[in-house]
Amino acid sequence: MTSAHPSLLRIGTRGSQLARWQAQSVADALRRHHPDLTIELVEIKTLGDRDRSSPLSSIGGAGVFTKEIQRALLDGRVDLAVHSLKDLPTIPIEGLILAAVPARESAFDALIAPRHGCLDALPAGARIGTSSLRRRALIGHIRPDLAVVDLRGNVETRLRQALDGRLDAIILAEAGLRRLERETQITERLSPPRFLPAVGQGALGLECRACDAATLSRLAVLDDPQTHRAVIAERTLLATLQGGCLVPLGAWAREEQGILRLDAAVLDPQGRHRIDASDVGADPVALGRAVAAQLRQLGADQLLASSE
Repeated sequence: MTSAHPSLLRIGTRGSQLARWQAQSVADALRRHHPDLTIELVEIKTLGDRDRSSPLSSIGGAGVFTKEIQRALLDGRVDLAVHSLKDLPTIPIEGLILAAVPARESAFDALIAPRHGCLDALPAGARIGTSSLRRRALIGHIRPDLAVVDLRGNVETRLRQALDGRLDAIILAEAGLRRLERETQITERLSPPRFLPAVGQGALGLECRACDAATLSRLAVLDDPQTHRAVIAERTLLATLQGGCLVPLGAWAREEQGILRLDAAVLDPQGRHRIDASDVGADPVALGRAVAAQLRQLGADQLLASSE
């Protein structure tokens, strides 16, 4: 099914400020390349948006921010979905295709700790907020003396928890803070190798119907090959380990002097145990599988099973 008007493109997006910013940035880029195109943003409420208080793992796990938008794509209500790629499950949906991945913003996490500044300076027992099992496990591994509390809501809601002192610190994606021009609130950048990001973090995934040749053609100009290769390596790793986006696994792929490198880590939910693996290669799919095989040899399956 295609749009009723060939020059109309309907973009499905969540309603949060960050999601709308991301969708609008894609719309603006498409207009620059296709000035005759009429673009509409269609807001779609997902399960993760309707329930903003429960832990993500308790309200459906993988796909809580994407399933409804993918359903709208399949139904023909929208022609393009703009996802935060870290939220997009790796299990393919028949009839849909990841058509393009624009250049990545920062892949890293950011600490907001107004009183103490950095993770190492937080006093024992300090309360740190996150909704991510990966971040929770990493904190448990690095600072087991901290109290990790669940944190839901949009970026502004989460920021207020730290800025008004209800929490000593929170962790958010640096990319989202930069996109909303709130990077001045960052007190420490949490970067590899100690803090590996989520699969696809900082990247956008542009998804459309596989049979929609017109939209596929329009999106081609927005694709960044290096970013696309990197996230394919990360997503292949995650899929090979049969993990969803709600598991304590971090991965970071990037081009270094023309060679694709992938670093990954798997932890148990409490962060007591961590295993790391790394490799380089030309083929992102083969690289993802190779690093997954290394992690499996080191016991990744047992750690991931403990998080189910």
